[in-house]
Amino acid sequence: MGTHADISQAIIEALYHEALALADEVRAAFDLSQASLPADEDDFARIALSVEGLRTTTRVMHALAWLLNRRAHFHGEMSEFQLRRHGALPPDRPSDPDNLALLPGDIGELVRASELLHARITRLDRAWRDSFEMRPAAVLRLRERLGRAVGEI
Repeated sequence: MGTHADISQAIIEALYHEALALADEVRAAFDLSQASLPADEDDFARIALSVEGLRTTTRVMHALAWLLNRRAHFHGEMSEFQLRRHGALPPDRPSDPDNLALLPGDIGELVRASELLHARITRLDRAWRDSFEMRPAAVLRLRERLGRAVGEI
């Protein structure tokens, strides 16, 4: 990403492959879980499974979209301006602990894994975006330099 060495192409590739594997696991787990619930299963468990399935899938897809944007930037398919403008990671909607309590343990682990992945990417995104923010001291120094330059004219 240009001058931002804190996010290397190797990091993005590793996270991308991790996110792809997690997306596949999530899809399979939630697809199979819906089919394996007995018809007389508690409605709250079915609702919890649907809600957390949607949240988890959305969370992983947001992570993948963020990673795909970074990959496109590394391959020259997206400018840094486009990346800054359209490559933001949407905020996470954490899982509901009451819903998680109704889900089988292995599905709960996948939900937590998706939250951890999203949190890691959020930290990367925040650090990358913070490098572009101008601090008040920087603005003041720029004003001083402009004032000196204008005074010399």
